[in-house]
Amino acid sequence: MYGTIARKKKTLNSLLDTISQVCDKKIIPKPNIITYPQKIEDAISLISNKLKDFKIIPSKLLRWISLKILDGDEKILKSIEKAFNISLINNQSLELIKVETSNIVENGDSFKDIIVSSIVNKAEEICKKVCTYENSDYSGKDRKIDKILTSKTFGFPIMILFLGIIFWITIIGANYPSEILFSFFSWIQEKLTIFANWINSPPWLSSMLINGVYQTLTWIISVMLPPMAIFFPLFTFLEDLGYLPRIAFNVDGFFKKCSCTGKQMITMCMGFGCNSAGVTGCRIINSPREKLIAILTNNFVPCNGRFPFLISISSIFIAGTMQGIGASIVSTLAVILVIILGIFCALLISKILSKTILKGIPSSFVLELPPYRKPQFGKILIRSIFDRTLFVLGRAISVALPAGLIIWLFSNIGINGESLLSIIANFLNPFAQALGLDGYILAAFIFGIPANEIVLPIILMCYLGGNSLVNIEDTFSIGQILVQNGWTILTAINVMIFTCLHFPCATTLLTIKKETNSLKWTIISFILPTICGIILCMFTTFIYNIFV
Repeated sequence: MYGTIARKKKTLNSLLDTISQVCDKKIIPKPNIITYPQKIEDAISLISNKLKDFKIIPSKLLRWISLKILDGDEKILKSIEKAFNISLINNQSLELIKVETSNIVENGDSFKDIIVSSIVNKAEEICKKVCTYENSDYSGKDRKIDKILTSKTFGFPIMILFLGIIFWITIIGANYPSEILFSFFSWIQEKLTIFANWINSPPWLSSMLINGVYQTLTWIISVMLPPMAIFFPLFTFLEDLGYLPRIAFNVDGFFKKCSCTGKQMITMCMGFGCNSAGVTGCRIINSPREKLIAILTNNFVPCNGRFPFLISISSIFIAGTMQGIGASIVSTLAVILVIILGIFCALLISKILSKTILKGIPSSFVLELPPYRKPQFGKILIRSIFDRTLFVLGRAISVALPAGLIIWLFSNIGINGESLLSIIANFLNPFAQALGLDGYILAAFIFGIPANEIVLPIILMCYLGGNSLVNIEDTFSIGQILVQNGWTILTAINVMIFTCLHFPCATTLLTIKKETNSLKWTIISFILPTICGIILCMFTTFIYNIFV
């Protein structure tokens, strides 16, 4: 037996040497036989005897293949069929045995649960015989902590508290670097304008490149980079600490009822930082079906790009008549309610997908809760900044460059003195009114597909009749502009709903396309949250018109 530590590569050398010797038959292993409940053992014997008819199968593999047949894992069975050129899945004799032994699982447990429990019990038995600890209460502290963090009473409140603290630190902390980046890029923009005038650049060209492409690009960087640079290290800190598996454990029951896995919640938590990163994080889900469901529903939780818009609208219209700490509490609660609505919709859509186009039984979620570890801050920064923040920002920039050009063209080119953006907004207005919105709001969401951060600036640009994105930091001034253009409490509520429930940004769509390698699923991921947002907005508008 060779001890290894996953976070220390040098401890793997002895293990690799041993594996090499086993492959060269210098070491002949003597594996421990794991004993399962008697009904499973009887079923294994029946299938093993039948498998002996396939003389090509080595006798030492009969027991393992029998377990896989009972488990019904088609992916592995197809691999076995291909390796030995035999038929297992459609074998009538084996199917008959499976029917005869269909009662081997009792008390509502799944087959995998019983198998894994037996393996873990055997591992613990061996561990007690061969392992010693300097501290006899090696895992006692962890178990005491888990009694609190994974309890039915305190588990959820603590989980919400941790996530709330991360959101609060991210939102508050991101304001200052965002202001610095805005000031820095504005200074560069002034210099670029001076340079364009100095070289006698055509006004339309300098405006297109500076007020269009450059301003959109720098806006996205200024608003998107600071929150991600704060959120992802904090999220990775919880991951390195060992708390994220506890979150998955706490919510697994809810997701299992939707024929999904608790791991989906971890990917949704990543989506709070950026939905693109959340989609990439779905790789941790082993089941292809459950992974696809997690990808399709990740956009139902708002990312950092949508939080500033949600908070601004909530502060202006929900808590606008209040002052002091009460206003911030009410505003925060309104945003939390929208987040809960998004999570509820994600669960509902997951359930619908599991019963329709992605039918299947939830995979057994056997989760080993790792010990709590001292976080490695150097690795946290490297993983969070380079693997997540800069990776996502790079994709956003690649989308922002052409998007800035398109927004400028549509806001500066027009017919009979009316910009193309206004024409589109007027065309959308009847449908938008049914949603309790207006055409400019809906057009802003459409043109904001490169990044959610530019939706509000586009709305303000349209209302003020400008031809470039508008940056107004004063919440009161933003509120005045919105109210003057017909916004009511209904508009604010529906905007918050649609902000949470609408199509993914272009960066997330590109990531979904890459992860699924399918245009069909990318389109479905675009349609699902949008339909939910449309239905809910129509519903709130209908109810509002009845009672008001």
